[in-house]
Amino acid sequence: MSAKTPRHKMPEQKPEERIKNFNEVPLGYTAEMAIAEAERCLQCKKPACVEGCPVNVRIPEFIKEVAEGNFLKAIEVIKGTNSLPAVCGRVCPQESQCEAKCVLGKKFEPVAIGKIEGFVADYEREKEHLPAPEIKTKNGKKVAIIGSGPAGLTVAGELAKLGYSITVYEALHTAGGVLVYGIPEFRLPKKIVSYEIEALAKMGVEFVTNRVVGLSETLADVMQRFDAAFVATGAGLPSFLNIPGEDLQGVYSANEYLTRVNLMKAYKFPEYDTPVIKGRSVGVFGAGNVAMDSARTAIRLGSKDVHLVYRRSRDEMPARGEEIHHAEEEGLIFDLLCNPVKFTGDENGRLCGVECVRMELGEPDDSGRRRPVEIKGSEFTIDIDVAIIAIGNGSNPILQKTAPDLKCNKWGNILADPETMRTSVKGVFAGGDIVTGAATVIQAMGAGRKAAKGIDDYLTSGEW
Repeated sequence: MSAKTPRHKMPEQKPEERIKNFNEVPLGYTAEMAIAEAERCLQCKKPACVEGCPVNVRIPEFIKEVAEGNFLKAIEVIKGTNSLPAVCGRVCPQESQCEAKCVLGKKFEPVAIGKIEGFVADYEREKEHLPAPEIKTKNGKKVAIIGSGPAGLTVAGELAKLGYSITVYEALHTAGGVLVYGIPEFRLPKKIVSYEIEALAKMGVEFVTNRVVGLSETLADVMQRFDAAFVATGAGLPSFLNIPGEDLQGVYSANEYLTRVNLMKAYKFPEYDTPVIKGRSVGVFGAGNVAMDSARTAIRLGSKDVHLVYRRSRDEMPARGEEIHHAEEEGLIFDLLCNPVKFTGDENGRLCGVECVRMELGEPDDSGRRRPVEIKGSEFTIDIDVAIIAIGNGSNPILQKTAPDLKCNKWGNILADPETMRTSVKGVFAGGDIVTGAATVIQAMGAGRKAAKGIDDYLTSGEW
């Protein structure tokens, strides 16, 4: 196979079919496709792709095993540093991380690292041939993990292998954090997350759901029972536009909307008893991956028109290019360079429209993106009966309010050492979105790996 061989395109459901279901859009590589794509790898002696991965997966090594047809050996290599490969293969922004560093990509298309990773992870899950990792003898030390998203799950797996007794506390009724409530089924099937949770349970990790640390008990209460704790509560506090009419019936935060649909199965109502207003015409405000997830969900719920309202241009949209492309194929209406200024309602308090103004791009702001500037006299209205606000999230303050010694920044993010993930409270570590603000799954996992080492070093040495 030559390096000039075109990248193997992932088979997908056709747009006209997938908008009618919540099944995964990519159909997955076949074994033959995975091998052929792996053969494109140059096997660089100094692999820059590894540097681009926040958990430093040994990429050339696992791809070489795939090229030789050794799929289970490949997944062993990946799981040496990445405990959630089936998840990362699907939702990681490889195009700006490992694949962005691929040497082949300088002249041709980069190797499809994420798609190969997803293939071998699915192969292992479906064949169930990979034995459980070796667990060291229990060392008598107990660690609490508060939050079961990607950072928390990573720490749980790493420390369980080292012989620690691990208890994971989850506020919701199902473990998985943002992986189950935030990412739609068509992007990340929940059976994949369940498989990873079950694998940790088989390693002895205990999961306690419906437990909100900060309400049911404080962090200090937890620390009375454990030798160390890792806080991974994420960034689940929704941001709003703060414009008139945001209290009208039919206005959702993306958090609530996606949680209702993904975790509570509102798309199967009344089989499941959580409803959601589907809407004839939906407006989604924002342009990140959460906005794309919300818009594509609304399309699948049967809305006739779904508008994406964003105050900058397409070039500034922070969502993955793949997600934008999929949304475009599925009929999403892009209202770009538009800014909402007011929601309007009917006599019953139900949303019926959004007033917007047109924008143009001026000089770059602190983020490096060109600042949107209002065009005077350009007001117009879009008729919508559902609005979904997807402009970002902040840190949920519940735990921090009952932990006065836990130092946070002005946005409520917990302050933690970037290498050890230690906080201002002895024995307490933190990582993921609660420290960095909203970021990617793999970045949260990278923080989890650092925290696991930091916790092990602390509990082995006894030094803080």
